[in-house]
Amino acid sequence: MRFISFLRPDRSASWGRLDGTTVTDLGAHAADLKAAIAAGLPDDATGPELALAAVTLLPVIPNPGKILCVGLNYATHVAETGREQKEHPAIFHRWADSLVADGAALIHPPETARFDYEGELAVVIGKGGRRIKAADAWEHVAGFAPFNDGSIRDWQRHNIQFTPGKTWPGTGGFGPALVTPDEVADLGSQRVQTRVNGQLVQDQPISDLIWDIPTVIAYCSTFTELAPGDVIATGTPGGVGDKRNPPLYLHPGDTVTVSIGTIGTLTNPVIAET
Repeated sequence: MRFISFLRPDRSASWGRLDGTTVTDLGAHAADLKAAIAAGLPDDATGPELALAAVTLLPVIPNPGKILCVGLNYATHVAETGREQKEHPAIFHRWADSLVADGAALIHPPETARFDYEGELAVVIGKGGRRIKAADAWEHVAGFAPFNDGSIRDWQRHNIQFTPGKTWPGTGGFGPALVTPDEVADLGSQRVQTRVNGQLVQDQPISDLIWDIPTVIAYCSTFTELAPGDVIATGTPGGVGDKRNPPLYLHPGDTVTVSIGTIGTLTNPVIAET
């Protein structure tokens, strides 16, 4: 199944099940998609039907308690950065207001000329927990979605911490839908593919992750309690704009697309902050 968060035509917020171009509005069953995940996503709930074209998408989970991001999780990206592979994952965080929905514009701030893309697979936590064993981790996954960990590279490198470059308002994308695991027959074979203005710039299978999803869930749930609706962005492959020769940074007028096989495609234009 596929679930989305959206604004109705009257601009009230809701969530629902996506079937092709039809949305079943399930807002009467739970306050939002995060609450629905905590209660157990319904597979047979009914509600009013809306055309997808009539609603405005929101980020898959508009109000996650935590957004944890894994850095340097593909060997190709480790190599292009010139870093050494470490014993443990690099984890940083984003704020919820740093993300926009599929179709919405990424905001290019005036303080940088080094706005970069990072296509990734996002995992949404279904069942919360602390010190989750890797062997049990899949029981805690609600689903997947494409993610663009948009990065302001110069601010990222002001010091050794990533946060100042990773969480500017409206600089990342998350969507279009939460895709439940039963919809993805072979997750490892799905390829993370990023395109800038149609040019393929990243392309690698999820099976190439250095730390796989169960390992990441086990690691993160050791130092923090995970809750339903929390988001883990699992890392970007090699090919980021900052490490190309010449560099390929994003500018107003560009379009970035992150496609992950059967999980879906996230598309965002880039506009200047006003």
